[in-house]
Amino acid sequence: MSAMARYVKKPVVIEAVQWFKPGDHPAVLADGAADASGYIDTPEGRLKVTPGDWIITGVAGENYPCKPDIFEQLYMPAD
Repeated sequence: MSAMARYVKKPVVIEAVQWFKPGDHPAVLADGAADASGYIDTPEGRLKVTPGDWIITGVAGENYPCKPDIFEQLYMPAD
């Protein structure tokens, strides 16, 4: 059995905006609930968006939400 090779993920610049209310991002659709949440239809299915979540635009133009604490761990400004 050969040794497993190790790889580093290529750096990718993403676009993201923090979402707080309906209308902040066109990909977030209102879910009709009394709270201020919404949802995004992603390639993996429908995902809930809550105020403060980051909306990331992926390399293929897809959008998906990311919780603020995870976003802070994974991303930093590119500029």
